[in-house]
Amino acid sequence: MGKPTGNAHWFNPSRLKTRHLLLLMHLEEQGSVLRAAEAARMTQPAASKLLAEMEGLLGVPLFERHARGVEPTWYGQVLIRRARTALLEINRAQEEIAALREGRMGQASIGTVVNPGTNLVPQAVAAVKREYPDILVRIEMDYSRPLVAALLDGQLDLVVGRIMDPADSVDLEFESLADEPHSVIVRAGHPLDGRALVRHEELADYGWILPPPDSVLRARLETMFLENGLVGARNAIETASLPVMINLLRVSDLLVALPVESVASYVQARQLAVLPVELGVGMESFGIIRRRGHLLSPAAERVLEALRATAQRLYAGHARPTGAS
Repeated sequence: MGKPTGNAHWFNPSRLKTRHLLLLMHLEEQGSVLRAAEAARMTQPAASKLLAEMEGLLGVPLFERHARGVEPTWYGQVLIRRARTALLEINRAQEEIAALREGRMGQASIGTVVNPGTNLVPQAVAAVKREYPDILVRIEMDYSRPLVAALLDGQLDLVVGRIMDPADSVDLEFESLADEPHSVIVRAGHPLDGRALVRHEELADYGWILPPPDSVLRARLETMFLENGLVGARNAIETASLPVMINLLRVSDLLVALPVESVASYVQARQLAVLPVELGVGMESFGIIRRRGHLLSPAAERVLEALRATAQRLYAGHARPTGAS
C-alpha cells in the first residue's frame, strides 16, 4: 500500500462532491474503472480523472491498480464506509423533505433483538401509529452485532439491543433498559414438561435450536454444554427466526434458550412450557442505541419517545442506570 503524500489537516472536505462519492461506490462494487465509469454514465477518462482528484485532495492512494482491476486500500475502505453513510443520509434527507412537503411525518427504521422485538418495539410502534398514522416504520429483527453495524452505516435510525464491541462505544449512545435472563423453552407436553425439577444431565437426550455461531449467546450456550457434559451442539438446528423456533418446538422435542418474555403468550396459552432448570445463561442489559451526535428525523424522534415511555411501563423496577457502554 502506498503512503500518504501530504498532511490531512489541511484537507477541506467540502471539496469532495457527490459525484466523487458516487464514483467511489461504483468502483468498490465493480472493481474496475471501466465498469464503474459505465455504471456512473461517464467515460473512463472522466472516471480516472475523478479518482485522481479524490486521491489528490486526500493525499493518499484510495485504490490499488492491478491487472484484474482496482481494489480499495485501507484509506479507500475508510472513505467508502463514510461515503456510503453520507449518501444514505442525503437520500434520507430527500425523502424527509418530500414527506414534509406533502404534510407527512416521514419514516423511521428500527432494529431490535428478539425479546424487545416481541413486546417493547411492537407496543411502542403501535402507540406511534395511533397518534401519527402516516409515519412509515420499518422494523428489522436480528442479533446485536449486525444491527449495530447497520446503525453505524446509516441504514437504521435506532437499535434496541446491545453494544457488543467496545470500540463502537465511541460512536454510539446507549440507554440501558432491562436484563435478559434465558430459560429452557419446550413444547407443552414435552417429556420434561410438568416436572418439579429438571437437572442439566436430563437435557442431554434432546436436540437444541441454536443461534448462529457468531453470536454471543451461542458461545455462552456452548460453554454451558461443556460445563455440564451435554452434547446439544452436535444435535442442533441453527436459526435466528423466532417464528421458526416456535414452530419447530411445536412439532418436536427440541429445546431452545430464550427469554421467557419473548414467548409469554405461547406459555400462557399452554402451547409452550418453561422447564424448571437453572440454565445459567443470560445476556447483558439491552437498551436503546443511537449514533452519537446524530440528529434524528421527526419520525424517528417520535419512535424514540414511544420506546422510552413503553419501556418505563414494561420494565419498571428492572432497568439499570443509563450508561454509554
